[in-house]
Amino acid sequence: MSGVIVTDPPRAAAKDVEALAAFGVATVSEAMGRTGLLGPEIRPVQQGVRVAGTAVTVLSWPGDNLMIHAAVEQCGEGDILVVTTTSPCTDGMFGELFATALQQRGVRGIVTNAGIRDTQELREMGFAGWARAISAQGTVKATGGSVNVPIAVDGQVIRPGDVILADDDGVVVVPRARAREAAERSAAREAKEAATREAFLGGQLGLDRYGLRETLERLGVTYQSYEAWDGERS
Repeated sequence: MSGVIVTDPPRAAAKDVEALAAFGVATVSEAMGRTGLLGPEIRPVQQGVRVAGTAVTVLSWPGDNLMIHAAVEQCGEGDILVVTTTSPCTDGMFGELFATALQQRGVRGIVTNAGIRDTQELREMGFAGWARAISAQGTVKATGGSVNVPIAVDGQVIRPGDVILADDDGVVVVPRARAREAAERSAAREAKEAATREAFLGGQLGLDRYGLRETLERLGVTYQSYEAWDGERS
């Protein structure tokens, strides 16, 4: 497999990335019309961490981390490395030594459709990771691939320079061209949720705030006392 290493792709504006960093993955995905989520199998190797950054993408051969080595050179301050393979792979393609090199370049974390190892060391050094698997299985460095090309993870296309947001709930990708719009929509959604939270703290029910009593009635859902309900079953 031959490949290409694309240098200096355009990235989302830093101010838009930082604006998105204020919101959770669920909020951003909802604000974008429930789009952009990677699959639930990609899970964090730590808890209580949220990162946002611009994608440096890697397409590798399964069981081969040569192109991750090549990608380190293309990474810089505020990036997140996003790695996938040409076919399914759970090998531990990324570990503490890669994290050390990337942390020195200002990279904020890794998202991979394959495996991560050295997870305790990653947590101790504060390098965030999201992966499909945790595996001690090693890899080779023998096959070409590509860096900074469009890749697909769980049906989501990720282009270099897109915004990656990751937290305990998972990972969402925001296309570079929609970063500002997504931040504005997320802010509006969070303001709406804050108002709802205050209403719930004041005792209002979701049934009333969202007009769901009418929905129940339209669906034919009725209220009955226990005695009446139990009597009908007897």
